[in-house]
Amino acid sequence: MEKKFLDLLICPITKKPLEYHADTQELWSKAAKLAFPIRDGIPIMLEQEARELSDLEVKS
Repeated sequence: MEKKFLDLLICPITKKPLEYHADTQELWSKAAKLAFPIRDGIPIMLEQEARELSDLEVKS
């Protein structure tokens, strides 16, 4: 995912910046404690498609 596109994305719930995690192909919203998947290069920014972040992931 290109940095310039990443900078435009925000969490749809909290409206705060997201963190890109290339290893899992996810965008993390620590504020919402959710990880949004990236499938075929397309961020899926739907709450029902996100997985919940563990406490350890949120603190990292």
